[in-house]
Amino acid sequence: MRGHTGGPAVLVDRHPGALVIPVLVTLLGIVLLAGLVVVYVAFPHRGRQVPSAPWLGRVLRKGVSMLPTLDNRRSARPEDEHMRLELHR
Repeated sequence: MRGHTGGPAVLVDRHPGALVIPVLVTLLGIVLLAGLVVVYVAFPHRGRQVPSAPWLGRVLRKGVSMLPTLDNRRSARPEDEHMRLELHR
């Protein structure tokens, strides 16, 4: 589709700042998630309570315990366990 000037058509938004709000909300969510990860690693992951917000530590521990994890210390198949033992000799 070409514009009336012969160049590519440019979609003009009626509200120039329409994308600013969703981008800011997304960035705020990312920063909050990163902050929660830092708090979890700094306190509950090491077995300590979060100062002045012990409820946050409980919520983070509960949330992390509900997430699926990989147990790389134990093998589901016996032949894999044999291979792992041979590699560590």
